[in-house]
Amino acid sequence: MTTKPKARKFRIRRNAPVASQPAQPAVAATPADPQGAAARPAAQPSRPRAVADTPRPAPSSPRNTGPVRSGEVASASEVSSEQDMDAIRREGLTGRQLRMARRVAQKHGLAPTSDFDAVRLLRAEGIDPFQRSNMLELVVPQEKGSGSTALTKGRIQLPQTVPSGGGNLPSTEVNPMDRRMREIADIQRDITKRRRRKMALLMVRLAFFVGLPTVMGGYYFNSIATPMYATDSQFLIIQNEGTGGLGPLGGLLPTQFANSADSIATQSYLQSKDAMLRLDKDVGFISHFSDPKIDPIQRLDVGASNEAAYKFYKKNVKIGYDPTEGMIRMEVIAADPQTATQFSEHLLTYAEERVNALSQQKREDGMRDAREAYEQTVKKRRDAQEALIKLQVENGVDPEAVIASIRAQISNYETLLLEKELELAALMDNPRPNRAKVDGVQGDVRRISNQLDRLNERMNSATAGSNSLAQQAVSLQLAQADLAAADMALQASQTQMEQARTEANRQVRYLTVAVRPVPSQAPSYPRKFENTILTFLIFAGIYLMLSLTSSILKEQVTK
Repeated sequence: MTTKPKARKFRIRRNAPVASQPAQPAVAATPADPQGAAARPAAQPSRPRAVADTPRPAPSSPRNTGPVRSGEVASASEVSSEQDMDAIRREGLTGRQLRMARRVAQKHGLAPTSDFDAVRLLRAEGIDPFQRSNMLELVVPQEKGSGSTALTKGRIQLPQTVPSGGGNLPSTEVNPMDRRMREIADIQRDITKRRRRKMALLMVRLAFFVGLPTVMGGYYFNSIATPMYATDSQFLIIQNEGTGGLGPLGGLLPTQFANSADSIATQSYLQSKDAMLRLDKDVGFISHFSDPKIDPIQRLDVGASNEAAYKFYKKNVKIGYDPTEGMIRMEVIAADPQTATQFSEHLLTYAEERVNALSQQKREDGMRDAREAYEQTVKKRRDAQEALIKLQVENGVDPEAVIASIRAQISNYETLLLEKELELAALMDNPRPNRAKVDGVQGDVRRISNQLDRLNERMNSATAGSNSLAQQAVSLQLAQADLAAADMALQASQTQMEQARTEANRQVRYLTVAVRPVPSQAPSYPRKFENTILTFLIFAGIYLMLSLTSSILKEQVTK
């Protein structure tokens, strides 16, 4: 297993090559080393080829009899450098390796003229240009003026030549298998050491960021926190489904749960600031939680604003509504069980008053409209009845009865007249009628005709004129019609009023307390174990999120 090296981003600018370097003699090949300079790195970097000075005349010798010649003469070091670079070219190095060698040479302050010259100069300094550790050291800042000796300290170098005549030196040859096993063991020890160090740092961070807050939280919950007592109560809101006593089954119809809107409205009122201020006015809610006996974290500051007190109220008065059962559960928390029970009872009283006031306006509006309509109908009927009675009093008689009587008399007289005329016609048909009978019958006919004329005149006078019997009869009939309409409207108004009363009875809400508040004998809060575990989970989650965020940012930055 190997550890991936991590290096910061870097960029190295290539410096211009140095114009000249001091020349040093190259290491010559010895008879014992047949490879010579081609196999071993050169001792000094090459120097640019220059034009030789004016040559001195060679010493006279028997063999040198010709004229002396002048020109460019290559030194032994230049020739050795060219040979070394030719050997490097024949190695078949890739372009990436050559660029790497140039960067390493510039890092060490060398001035190569080419990539192959960089490889030669690095080997001459005893530095392997293709070693992996050298690439990691490229991003390590170095002090100015440090020489190649300081840079290569502690680095695995190339094999160096051993001066001859050293005497009996031990052999430097090592078995490759043993060396590989030793390197593997070193790597494993290094990995184990690194893992232990990282694990120790992780434990320290966890102890500081997670363990210490958890211990502090547990100490607070177990030793400092003031015990709080909770009082539970349950109540529900129901509405009447009876008919308000109408009929034999009026009071036997069952009731049902009120709709969720009434329950939610009651819950909202109990959790409102209005209920908190009313509770503080009645039993001193704010003064109770401002008691110095309560620990500073759970204590309300003296002279705190209503908003701060309302936060404590919502924290210590918990109300929940279950729509499936229609039950409202209330939990009141205080530092004293009797005080918690007192708070709960007052809140139940407030809830009952609020429930009674929920439909009161609606009931009053419905009954008021029905009552006003009924009163108006009664007044109209009374006026119609008074008008009819007034007409009857003014007329003194019933016009319709008088007219009917006259009509009956006219009909009777007409019938009697017809009979007399028939009798007279029968007497006149006799050739020698009895004059006494004829005169008697003619007198009857005359008297009946006169009476019939008087009745007709009376009938005509009764049906003509503004104050005739017919006009009086019409007025009386209209008054009777108005009275009948008023009776019908009164009956409808009575029915509507009964319906409004029934609906008002149905709108009545009742608050039924299912569970009465009872003082508790043991404190309910704080929950020591649960709160300690919750503290641990919260800080562990925070540490996990921060560590993940830092790891992601570090990875993004180092790419």
